[in-house]
Amino acid sequence: MLSSNNIKPTWGSRKSSKKLGRGNGSGKWTFCGRGMNGQNSRSGWWVPDWFEWGQTPLFRRLPKLKGFSNFRFKKHFNIINLSDLEKLASSWIVDIDKKVLLENNLISNENLLIKLLGKGELTKKVNVKVNKASGSSVESVEKVWWKVELK
Repeated sequence: MLSSNNIKPTWGSRKSSKKLGRGNGSGKWTFCGRGMNGQNSRSGWWVPDWFEWGQTPLFRRLPKLKGFSNFRFKKHFNIINLSDLEKLASSWIVDIDKKVLLENNLISNENLLIKLLGKGELTKKVNVKVNKASGSSVESVEKVWWKVELK
């Protein structure tokens, strides 16, 4: 009767592992398939995972990177240009802050800081509240006798 405790594979469908060190008649006795000399023929041999057996290792093939990247603690900003402020100022908005920029879809992420850059020209008077500003943008806003507040 067939049951789960007496099931066996068909004879010849499973290959048995090679018996090593069982005499010269077994075919794998004297050196047991390890060769005659070298690191691999010794007992207890070990090589690290990164070892590539004589090929130039990966860490030596890759170019050495220059400089430093502060990717973990880098501050990310929403970028606003003076040309964007000019468009808002033409719609009679004088005080520009994060809330106004979000309402007018000039910034996409409300969690990021806001940085003002000097691309474009500003002709109308506006009061700008941002986290950071470039020198040229501050000069352009103050040229039309208004101010930039840095939070």
